Amino acid sequence: MSLRSLPSIEAVLATPEAAALLQRLPRATLTDAVRAVVDQRRESLRSSEAVPDAAAATSPADIAREAARWVHRELSGTLPPVVNATGVVLHTNLGRAPLAPRAIESLTRAARAASAVELDLQTGERGHRDVHVSRLLADLTGAEGGMVVNNNAAALLLAIDTFAPRREVIVSRGELIEIGGAFRLPDVLRRAGAVLREVGTTNRTRLEDYRSVLSRRTALLLRAHPSNYRVEGFTEQPSRAEIAGLAREHGIPFVEDLGSGALVDLAEYGAPHEPTPAEAIRAGVDLVTFSADKLLGGPQAGLIVGRADLIQCLQKNPLKRALRVDKLILAALRATLTLYRTSTDLRAEVPTLGLLARSEAQLEELARRACGLLREALSSEFEVDVCPSQSEIGSGAQPTVTLPSRALRVQREGWDERRMAAFFRTAYPAILGRISRGHFLLDLRAVRDAEDLIPHHAEASRS
Repeated sequence: MSLRSLPSIEAVLATPEAAALLQRLPRATLTDAVRAVVDQRRESLRSSEAVPDAAAATSPADIAREAARWVHRELSGTLPPVVNATGVVLHTNLGRAPLAPRAIESLTRAARAASAVELDLQTGERGHRDVHVSRLLADLTGAEGGMVVNNNAAALLLAIDTFAPRREVIVSRGELIEIGGAFRLPDVLRRAGAVLREVGTTNRTRLEDYRSVLSRRTALLLRAHPSNYRVEGFTEQPSRAEIAGLAREHGIPFVEDLGSGALVDLAEYGAPHEPTPAEAIRAGVDLVTFSADKLLGGPQAGLIVGRADLIQCLQKNPLKRALRVDKLILAALRATLTLYRTSTDLRAEVPTLGLLARSEAQLEELARRACGLLREALSSEFEVDVCPSQSEIGSGAQPTVTLPSRALRVQREGWDERRMAAFFRTAYPAILGRISRGHFLLDLRAVRDAEDLIPHHAEASRS
């Protein structure tokens, strides 16, 4: 097929298909769409690696129909819905935790009208937006107070900026973490104006290591959750209670960055135990920072709980205003936290906990149904079967632990696993699986319904 087979823009705009589109689209918008599709076809024909059927549809009517799909994709925005069949429940690139229905309802109500974000309705005076969640955070963690900022990195930044400008923060070398997006703890400390004081070694740090470097320049003792890695074997680390005792002895705040922030014992939901803010507070930690959009199952936010006097200092920092959340986040967060106070079945009301708690029997049943539906939707050239799989919690929670799952293995003669991944990824909504040992898999751990795995272009692939 040659480049001469491509129609002109005017030829495409003259088709009945384009005329129908022009009833609801400006001509300039459709012209841009047609030009984009023609350019894509041209590049495909020029490519030495072009897939034969990728550029086959080059008639004016075909181009017009593809232009309609192009407009739909473009106008649907850059945050299209996706089906998470990767096997990673809390996938950072996919927005982490799905919100609870009650949180979505609360967010929607707040979006529709004005809200008393910073207004005390009893007195008529200006209030503080953190009041909507501070009491709940304190009650759920056993802390004296709580507050919210826009993410956990911001929570840590605010704490360092408030208590340690131009002073030393003591951290074990085994906790100098780097997480997604090249977020490095030493860099955050430096940007906040603090001086990093490393103690111990990568695998072994003792309480005496902390004690030996304490001085008048010491502002904080900081403990950081390792998040996306584990140091195992010949290791040693002082307990929270030991570090807390040393901090109290010298009148220095002890801050812990817990990262994922589970509010409940995950062992009750089929996952390994993850440290909770309540455990840290009971052990004597003065301030605990953690995420709301990971194991807690809420919207993106950074939460801080701890001593009331320290929380007040954080609230007075001018940086707090730059890190505050809006009414939509507050509405969703309050609703999610309220569930932890009132729900008798969290796994049924908090989607993240429900996905983690799925049994192998439940996943097997879902996989069998999904397999049958996908076989019906695709052409006979596709092969679909159920296989065992291993899923992950994600977002730095229990990085060395996997959860037993089930997956659909999809194959087609002449297609490699990357082409299969692209086939599902370009569906609407996009279906994101994973490639494992030369096979394309659709893991069921984080998939809501079997019907979600049917790609919208399945009709075109039927025999």
